Amino acid sequence: MRILNPFVMVVVITMAMTVLTTSQTLPAPQAITDPKLITSKPDARVEKGLSIEKLYMTRQVGGSTWSPDGWSPNGTTVAFVSNLSGRNNLWLVASEGGWPMQLTVSDQRQTSPTWSPDGKWIAYMSDYDGDEQWDIFLVSPKTGQVVNLTNTREIAEESPAWSPDGRYLAYMVKPKTSSVFEIDVYDTVLRDVKHLTTGTAKDRMNVAPIWSKDGKFIVYTQEQSKGTDSNVFVVEVATAQSTLLTPHDGERTYSANDVSPDGKSVLITSNAGDGYDNVGLLDIASKKIRWLTQDKWEISGESFSPDGKFLTYTANVDGNTDIYLYDVASGKPHALPLPKGVNHVAGRTSPFTPDNSRLLYYHTGPTAPGDLWVYDLADSKSHQLTHSLVGGVRSEDMVEPQLVHYPSKDGKWTISAFVYVPYNLPHKAEHPAIVYVHGGPTAQTMNTFNRFVQYMANQGYIVIAPNYRGSTGYGKEFQHANLFDMGGGDLQDILAAADWIKQTGYVDPKKLILMGGSYGGYMTMMGVAKAPELWAAGVPIVPFVNWFTEIQNEDPVLQQSDLATMGDPEKNKSLYEDRSPINFVDKIKAPLYLLAGGHDPRCPKTEAQQVVDAIKKRGGVVEYKVYENEGHGFSKVENQIDAYKRVADFLKAHVPPADCSCSLNE
Repeated sequence: MRILNPFVMVVVITMAMTVLTTSQTLPAPQAITDPKLITSKPDARVEKGLSIEKLYMTRQVGGSTWSPDGWSPNGTTVAFVSNLSGRNNLWLVASEGGWPMQLTVSDQRQTSPTWSPDGKWIAYMSDYDGDEQWDIFLVSPKTGQVVNLTNTREIAEESPAWSPDGRYLAYMVKPKTSSVFEIDVYDTVLRDVKHLTTGTAKDRMNVAPIWSKDGKFIVYTQEQSKGTDSNVFVVEVATAQSTLLTPHDGERTYSANDVSPDGKSVLITSNAGDGYDNVGLLDIASKKIRWLTQDKWEISGESFSPDGKFLTYTANVDGNTDIYLYDVASGKPHALPLPKGVNHVAGRTSPFTPDNSRLLYYHTGPTAPGDLWVYDLADSKSHQLTHSLVGGVRSEDMVEPQLVHYPSKDGKWTISAFVYVPYNLPHKAEHPAIVYVHGGPTAQTMNTFNRFVQYMANQGYIVIAPNYRGSTGYGKEFQHANLFDMGGGDLQDILAAADWIKQTGYVDPKKLILMGGSYGGYMTMMGVAKAPELWAAGVPIVPFVNWFTEIQNEDPVLQQSDLATMGDPEKNKSLYEDRSPINFVDKIKAPLYLLAGGHDPRCPKTEAQQVVDAIKKRGGVVEYKVYENEGHGFSKVENQIDAYKRVADFLKAHVPPADCSCSLNE
């Protein structure tokens, strides 16, 4: 999987293994949308004055963690990652709100903060210029003193997790040349490392260590490279002996989310029940699962409350996500009264305060950048903790997307998409449209704040963002539909998005733009090469373009994933050749703008360079910018502004918007 954001599955289970609990019923999937129903909303308040500079000065908020009880006499504090300074550093803010204080000052991005139980340290991850060779650092929340705990340039350490007594740190570890994540435990007193897992097969990786509350064992998930199978294990810390908790036949995914306070069960997410991700309680002793949900959407387990009376899970329904609080004793869930968009619990290792009274969560929506909020369980009210909408950017100038559904070209699937239609747009077939393709491919376009999309919509560009086959959120069968067919059926779903948006009556068929990042960059290259007559411009961002060279040069974890999902390069040579857009560069007609990161371990800059060289050789139109101090996606604010201003200027020059100096009554 290639994820652009720098901040980071049928054999029936027998009745002897499974107990089902009735779930709250979620909405059924919607029917096909008539494109003629798409409209532009009139609104005299909207200003067409957004700028890239303004939009990218809105803040970004990442991982967070509660302070332990007693750390401050003034109450609890939240540590969080934000780019308030232009870099993703750690900040502190009182849980009641107020002015945040910067804790770490670094030119490098930081993520995954987690407060030690004794309050003395906050552990976090940081890499070098986006190279993903993460080290684990500690920072004192009192003095700001920083210690590089692991200090291994050629080994990545990720996902730090404190033991309940605060003495040990568990984390994932992977040498640069390895495809395997193992789990280690670091003793902060003796300063030595113990290997909890060793000798894992090269197509497996052990992720997300979770401590039991007594510190005697750790639960972790072992994932398979293909992404179609995974298991939950428990390992005794004293003996390093692992036990499989989810034996099964066939391909099923099981992932651990949290361990109950009494240490008897694990909150899991699994598609073993009905082919869709649902939430269950896995009894450690019997290995039996009690399913808490059985819906046909993507339900994800989150955390137990400290007293064990409640747990949380999220329900992703067609790109909008709600948080549910589940009463363990009664078996009753209820959705928290939160705004529409994407909501998920925040705070490592728990979103709850130690006294069970409050819940930390993260909210973003199409008109609101992501922010941290605190929910009070007693009065069911929330207050906002961080404030990211700054720089004179107004929510009312943002476009609320319309959720639509259209049929795939082969008739096998209904494809979901978000459509952004600019305000005050004349209903004439004269406007440009962007088909905006997410990466992954096992990812999903959600109803979140997208700075570039909002800018282009403000400038008069319609945007359609499809969730093509292979996307998450729509069940196992849909997610696996592009295995051994990358750049095939999924590309046809993207081309179908272009066909559908033209039928709205707003789009000039000669003004279609294809754009995406990571796997979306690959799909952009496939689109402009395989359907050259369709596109007026293309913007591949950190793409790969040649399956052979990509597998040679990418990080070994991704190498194993690509081999598992595309097959052997020799046996499937014709497939590799047909799905490598570099082989069809001579067919490209659209002008291209490519962006790349100099330290990208997922889609190395040499992939984009191949395209630039080939197009220049035949006299085509191509522009290219490499950010040498970035990786897979751009985390430094000045680079974000520079990159997306270049792209916007390029698109305005080659595919200009229609003149929209019209009255609302026209």
